[in-house]
Amino acid sequence: MAGNPLLPPLQPLPMKDRISMVFVQYGQIDVLDGAFVVIDKNGVRQHIPIGSVACLMLEPGTRISHAAVNLAATVGTLLVWVGESGVRLYSSGQPGGARADRLLYQARLALDDDLRLKVVRKMYELRFGEPAPARRSVEQLRGIEGSRVRGTYRLLAQQYGVKWQARSYDRDQWEAADIPNRCLSAATACLYGITEAAVLAAGYAPAVGFIHTGKPLSFVYDIADLYKFETVVPLAFRLAAQSPAEPEREVRLACRDLFRSSKLLGRLIPLIEEVLAAGGIALPTAPPEVVPPAIPNPDSPGDAGHRSR
Repeated sequence: MAGNPLLPPLQPLPMKDRISMVFVQYGQIDVLDGAFVVIDKNGVRQHIPIGSVACLMLEPGTRISHAAVNLAATVGTLLVWVGESGVRLYSSGQPGGARADRLLYQARLALDDDLRLKVVRKMYELRFGEPAPARRSVEQLRGIEGSRVRGTYRLLAQQYGVKWQARSYDRDQWEAADIPNRCLSAATACLYGITEAAVLAAGYAPAVGFIHTGKPLSFVYDIADLYKFETVVPLAFRLAAQSPAEPEREVRLACRDLFRSSKLLGRLIPLIEEVLAAGGIALPTAPPEVVPPAIPNPDSPGDAGHRSR
């Protein structure tokens, strides 16, 4: 994997041009003959164009080699270890996700109460299409948001003719959950996966949130919620109305097509920047030695007096 010095340097695809996600279950992921492949129990290989994928979801029964993890990190593809059908998220990894300058900027906004409130008010405005009520704290806005979300669930259930009680289920008894909740959980898991990939690609920390706090993906939930009710939630209710035999699989395939047709990945990073800019402070200037996330330093065949390209 050292690379040929005569070949042009590796240039990972921009996030906006990538396939949103690929799910892998019951297979060995490895790098063979320079290709990223999945090998099933019969020895059959399936090639994955890893450099054009934003997020690789690894379901139970999947094993991955060191070489495969290294290649995924090199091309900037996020690896996410999820439960069956993607309804739980256990871990994720992409080296170089958060940059120091972006992380300090994000942390300053989150730690200052006034700046944080400005960001939260911007999120409220983007989500509901109207300014947030005046003189409300973050906690009060969170409560208002929760009430409106519950109302939206009821309206969508009525629109699609779905029997709806509440957003509630037991993770340890997943098969006993009703179809609408299973569809919603699978859909939001897909959205969280590509949102986390976008957050990391932009150089920010998934854990440093503004509305959501105290969780490893707090900022991911903040950003995903801005698109949730115009993308995956209506899709989940539409599919739930059809009583699918395999709800998680149907939702996953539909989300893949929706993310591609709506070009959601290309919209996420500008959205992140717009939300944080509402704090009203300047983004710190990156130091000259900063390395972009998940992009290796190019090797030059010449000495210090020659250009590398």
